[in-house]
Amino acid sequence: MVTLLISLSVNLFASQKEKTIEVKDTLKSVSLNSVVISANKTKVNRSSVPLTISVLEREDIESGGNSALLPILSQQVPGLFVTQRGVTGFGVSSGSAGEINIRGVGQGNKVLMLFDGQPQWAGLFGHSLPDLYVSSDVERVEVIRGPGSLLYGSNAMGGVVNIITRKFEGEGRESRARISYGSYNTQKYMVNNGYNKGRFSSFVSINHDRSDGHRSNSDFKITNGFAKAGYKMGEHFNLLGNVSVAKIYNENPGRKDDPITQNEMDILRASASISLENTHKYGSGALQIFLSAGDHEINDGYKVGELPKSYLFNSQDHNYGVMLYENLRIFKGNSFTVGFDYKNWGGKAWNSDISTGINTNLANRNVHETAGYFIIQQEFFDMLTINGGLRFEYSSSFLSEWVPQIGLTVKAFKNNVIKGSISKGYRSPNIREMYMFPPQNPNLMPESMVNFELSVGQTMLNSNLSAELSLFYIDGWNMIETVRINGIPKNLNTGYFDNSGFEIMASYRVKPNLRADINYSYLNTSKPLLAAPKHKLYLSMDYSPGPFTLNVNSQYIGGLYLNRATKLQENYLLFNLRGSYRRLIGTLDTRFFINGDNITGVSYSVNEGFPMPGVIISAGIDINF
Repeated sequence: MVTLLISLSVNLFASQKEKTIEVKDTLKSVSLNSVVISANKTKVNRSSVPLTISVLEREDIESGGNSALLPILSQQVPGLFVTQRGVTGFGVSSGSAGEINIRGVGQGNKVLMLFDGQPQWAGLFGHSLPDLYVSSDVERVEVIRGPGSLLYGSNAMGGVVNIITRKFEGEGRESRARISYGSYNTQKYMVNNGYNKGRFSSFVSINHDRSDGHRSNSDFKITNGFAKAGYKMGEHFNLLGNVSVAKIYNENPGRKDDPITQNEMDILRASASISLENTHKYGSGALQIFLSAGDHEINDGYKVGELPKSYLFNSQDHNYGVMLYENLRIFKGNSFTVGFDYKNWGGKAWNSDISTGINTNLANRNVHETAGYFIIQQEFFDMLTINGGLRFEYSSSFLSEWVPQIGLTVKAFKNNVIKGSISKGYRSPNIREMYMFPPQNPNLMPESMVNFELSVGQTMLNSNLSAELSLFYIDGWNMIETVRINGIPKNLNTGYFDNSGFEIMASYRVKPNLRADINYSYLNTSKPLLAAPKHKLYLSMDYSPGPFTLNVNSQYIGGLYLNRATKLQENYLLFNLRGSYRRLIGTLDTRFFINGDNITGVSYSVNEGFPMPGVIISAGIDINF
């Protein structure tokens, strides 16, 4: 049914001493007891919360060998799949990629992307911003594989991806620079700096990627700047702030059998946040203020035999809010989290006539949502933990929504954990669906689903071997679909679905410098769904002999629908190779690397009509100083 493969992913830790690099033959071990913050908004043991959570540490992200974060997640997180269409870059609007699905749920922005717990999505159209997620700015990623609406509200219906940005922990200063060149004139540049002195810390990063693409009219360019600063205000308070700015140029070549010329997107995105965190004897909490905004100009282009468009599409959007939460641990084994959220999202869109400059308004709307929630978690006899909570959300567009969740974990014996949960997820209709273009319907209600989940995890052989099996069943209703009434299209809450399946993941540290990983997902759906493969398999083995590293990995995708109407499906098997050599040159800790993606040149598509490139080779140098 599926072909099993093995992959090597390398993590090399080195320190400088007398102009040599000491290589430690140690790869990160995988444990069910890693600490997560996305489940209760406080640091808790992953084994004590009933939700299924995948954690990627900095070492996992580095070994992925990609400047974009989403392809790494698509490989290493079971049940998660991301659409792609080219060498690099995802784009926006029609023909774009970067759609994230978890367990077959994700279309229409049903998976919520977070930066340090704060929502990141385009306020006008509701979609995520895949080109902004840069791996060099990420410390770790926590993925809730199932509803996260109890804590995070709308758009967390199918799951949550919490990107925890980097901060410099050591004393002093450390800088890093990287440059690479590869197939299709793909160039990638990165420089960052971390600084820590006394109570103050900072991290600054600049990335620039560009590519001609593997097809005509598929250029992509992005320049991304990120800065984060922190200041410890005494023993109990910590002030954090970050800002991110990205300038993106993207061309969409259209379907190969129906190409487009001059379909160009010029995008400016910015986000900022400030957080005041507190820690005390009885718990912790934070006050967070966030803002995300964008300015988009899009030329819809023209096809063979058509004339160029006489207008440009323009939009400006925002998504801002305040989040306040506090976690209390007053007596042994108990955790109580209470929180309040306020969000305002929306924007305006218009067509601008190229010759006259006259604007035609398409939309100018705002939606605000206010919510309160609580979570109670209680541990009994170091064996049983019960977790439950409730959220009430009020929206200016659909009035109110109740979101319950309950679950438990059982530690039946040493290094074992059994989890079970029932959780609700929902997604608010976005402004495009309610107010823009002919199918719009201002009376839409939220989409909803309930997720039933059971998982078993076990760590063995002195924590060198970890494995986890998850079973799930999802029942969804009120899905927004475009239907025709008397020949006129209209968005209505008429859709439903039920998905079921299982996920397996395991990691085995064979030797201190050799580690093997595998994850497999099986998904059964009641109807054809795009970007939701029936089979998804990833295998990997990491080997680090001295200063050398070797990474061989493979991914199999089976039963991936490209077209629901014709039921066209795609199946493909990819092989990737990565290698590097690390040494000290003068006083510079230097790493030379080479990456090979799809090294067997498999022909395949993820989006219908958009064939993916064949063999992609890149090489570069990474310097720490």
